[in-house]
Amino acid sequence: MLRVAVPNKGSLSEAATQMLKESGYLQRRDSRELRILDEENEVEFFYLRPRDIAVYVGKGTLDAGITGRDLLVDSEAPAVEELGLDFARSTFRFAGPAGEFTSVEELEGKRIATSYSHLVRNYLAEKGISAEVVRLDGAIESSIRLGVADAIADVVETGNTMRAAGLEPFGEPLMSSEALLIKRDGVAETEKLDRLRRRLQGILIARQYVLVDYDIAEELLPKATEVTPGLEAPTVSPLGREGWVAVRSMVQRKNVNKVMDDLYEVGARAVLVSPIQAARL
Repeated sequence: MLRVAVPNKGSLSEAATQMLKESGYLQRRDSRELRILDEENEVEFFYLRPRDIAVYVGKGTLDAGITGRDLLVDSEAPAVEELGLDFARSTFRFAGPAGEFTSVEELEGKRIATSYSHLVRNYLAEKGISAEVVRLDGAIESSIRLGVADAIADVVETGNTMRAAGLEPFGEPLMSSEALLIKRDGVAETEKLDRLRRRLQGILIARQYVLVDYDIAEELLPKATEVTPGLEAPTVSPLGREGWVAVRSMVQRKNVNKVMDDLYEVGARAVLVSPIQAARL
């Protein structure tokens, strides 16, 4: 039985649960449930604080988990990235009162409030900057106004919360983060973990690509396949209309409207787009 940790709340929780559902796994119906047994897929899911997941996985208590890269790095647990999941994207930045700081070097001798004390201390040590790191669990933006800190280091998604508190980011981001599937460092991948990774990878592909079908004269096929080369090669089938073929190809979702325009200009007709529910490549 594969034992997997899932975020129980916060920005990671809903998206992680939805992705697992789309991957064919049973998920909880009530937010108060702390454990779900999916016997058909041989997986046991545990719903934990996102900050604790890397610790459980790193200790080997659980086989895998979904958490943020920022939380993984801050935990200093012996766990590693298995797959980026392309949601909960953010940057980790320093911020201070508007106009007060312009570079990280100006943090020398200052107090920095954060919920990610290990991450910040390690970053400052790499830069050779001596500063006091004040560990707080929440309301980081209020720490400067309350006189606890001179600057903060926190996750930035839109920046709206910081701006509302009269703060602005400065310096380069400490890191870029996203949701990850993680496993314990040094442990060989099992068949069940490989299946989980492949299923999640299939959902990522399905979200990024669509299927494009169209009809085209055989003589124009080379030009059309330049527009839709597919991942390996398009599928080409004969049509009942002499000299014409039907083509199916995977196309990046973000480019699909331009691709349709280009195909029509080349001479393709009956251009249709279909979503992909899941994939294995």
